[in-house]
Amino acid sequence: MKSAKTAWITLLLSLAVVIGLFALPAQENEASTVGGLDEEYQTTQVNELLEEFPDAQESTALIVVSREDGEAMTDADQAAIADINAAATELGAVGPPPQVRPIVSENKLVALVPVTLQAAADDGDAVSAEVESLREGISEAAPAGLTAQLTGGAAFTADLAGVFSGANFILLTVTAGVVALLLLITYRSPWLWLVPLAVVATIEQSALKVVDLLAPVVGIDVDPSAVGITSVLVFGAATNYALLLIARYREELRIHESKYAAMGKALTRTREAIIASGGTVILALLVLLFTDTMSYRGLGFSAATGIVLAILSALFILPAALVLLGRKLFWPFVPKVGDAAREGKFWGKLGEATARAPKRIAGAAVVVLLAAGGLLFNVQIGLSENEQFTEKPQAVTAAETLAEGFPAGSSSPVIVLVNSDSADAVIEEVSALESVSGAEAASEHDGLTRIDVIDTYEPGTAESNDFIEELRTDLAANPEYGALVGGEAAERVDQLAANQHDLTLVVTSVIILVFLVLLVLLRSIVAPVLLVASVLLTFVASTGISWFLFVNVLGFPALDTLTLLYSFIFLVALGVDYNIFLTTRARENAMTMGTKQGMLSALRSTGGVITSAGILLAAVFAVLGVLPLVTLTQVGITVAIGVLLDTLVVRTVIVPALAFTLGEKFWWPSKPAGQSGTGGRHEAQPGNDSGPNLESAPVGAHRANVR
Repeated sequence: MKSAKTAWITLLLSLAVVIGLFALPAQENEASTVGGLDEEYQTTQVNELLEEFPDAQESTALIVVSREDGEAMTDADQAAIADINAAATELGAVGPPPQVRPIVSENKLVALVPVTLQAAADDGDAVSAEVESLREGISEAAPAGLTAQLTGGAAFTADLAGVFSGANFILLTVTAGVVALLLLITYRSPWLWLVPLAVVATIEQSALKVVDLLAPVVGIDVDPSAVGITSVLVFGAATNYALLLIARYREELRIHESKYAAMGKALTRTREAIIASGGTVILALLVLLFTDTMSYRGLGFSAATGIVLAILSALFILPAALVLLGRKLFWPFVPKVGDAAREGKFWGKLGEATARAPKRIAGAAVVVLLAAGGLLFNVQIGLSENEQFTEKPQAVTAAETLAEGFPAGSSSPVIVLVNSDSADAVIEEVSALESVSGAEAASEHDGLTRIDVIDTYEPGTAESNDFIEELRTDLAANPEYGALVGGEAAERVDQLAANQHDLTLVVTSVIILVFLVLLVLLRSIVAPVLLVASVLLTFVASTGISWFLFVNVLGFPALDTLTLLYSFIFLVALGVDYNIFLTTRARENAMTMGTKQGMLSALRSTGGVITSAGILLAAVFAVLGVLPLVTLTQVGITVAIGVLLDTLVVRTVIVPALAFTLGEKFWWPSKPAGQSGTGGRHEAQPGNDSGPNLESAPVGAHRANVR
């Protein structure tokens, strides 16, 4: 920013773009993510074929009736179910005729009434509204002593939508509150925190609008969970970049009289780190576009778009706002030319302590992290349908009640599509299986018959997964059947297979991409290898600690299939950010000070800002836990723990210790200290956080920073 005119033009253009964005109407997204998986999986193939069936748009649910005291239902209780069925019919649901007796379990603990809703299956809002109306109607119709609840496909769809109803507002409010509080604590200024918060909040909303506009154009669906994670990620990343820029700007204000010159120098010194760290996150997220899981693709597109805008805000909008508001924005700690640096004393002492015994300290830290990773022993992956929520909605509680009298698979039948000529033979073969309690033809279209199979296992359990695998193998042995197996239970099996493929792809690709970015940025081979190894160690350790907490504190039976991949990509991509902030400053300092003193100076100057950024990012991701979904809670906790480990252990202890141990070899094959001709003879003293800018500082600044 060379002048006030440039700053005003930047701000006004940015404001015009934002206003223009929100003036554009959102387009209808016509992308198809049927089944949520790529077309190679049977679940997706079944769902696509079912779209052509006459009953494709039907939404179905199950009314589950039981006694409040848990006892067997009497004849009077069973007769009263007709009133419940009548109430559902009055509301438009199509159930069995009144003269048909309800289906009562053998132990008489549960009765069920299958109903078809008026709302089309693809109209989520209408399904949710009708489910809510039905629940209210059947509850009022149930006589004293009986409980009537709704479960099944439509009910689960409505409850899942309910989780995200108002979710963006909740996440935005809580996240903004957390960021505001931490910025206020960091800057101890009644005004300064408002500027980055306003910029970041504007960018976060703009990012969601851009995604809303572009997703239909590129043919990608972005589900509500991806929107929530994108909001959190943009808030965290954009605030991190703001913290880095403001910290360097404050340093330069102690050297330069002109605020424009100070901002110019700050941008010059931080631009490379911000672009490299943001670019690393973007590349890692774009890898998700090549996965087999549609929700991963949506998140990759959405979050990458958000990070692009976060980078632009840090390099253009925030600098313009800061220079226009001037030095007084930092009140009561207004930086003046020649002032001594107040920051970095603690981090300098910690760095000096590490430098005295780097091998021993680094070894101890690595052992601790490896021990934490050892907690992953016997980790379980995959949650059942009823284990997806931290607060059980009615669809889950009703399904659990249903399982007391009927097979666990009653609420979500396995769907088998076969050639109609073979339907009778398949029904006979499947019905003979020990774990199947019933199989019947449900509908027929264009030479294909849909067979609904009720098994005894809850979808998502190990027993259910084994059953699906065996069923597919048995039916595939008869090619004339042309059998495809789908439904909720089969989708869980396909999700596990897709997740294994996606995890392998993402882990391999992200590691290579991060290494290449560090290779280009640091002009070194040794440093990138060590930095990548450090963030991988952080991921393993944080996942181990999280798994211990999930099992022993929160009572989660397993990790969700999405947890590992989401946690990996965020921890590796975001974790390397702090190493980039530290090592780029250390390399810059090493040109005049040598590696050891350069790293010590980098610790002093970046220690406070990186720690603040790490704590803020951890807190922001922990906000995901406010939503009652186990997946988001697990991702939020795992990433929060990993970021704290990376900030307080890896970046503070392990990376500096490695640099102290290796010396100039840390940057091999480049030799940053030799480029200036100083040979590393310059000695930085405690409190010096200006690094290589000393040569450009005025005399007063030299006295303040070198003593």
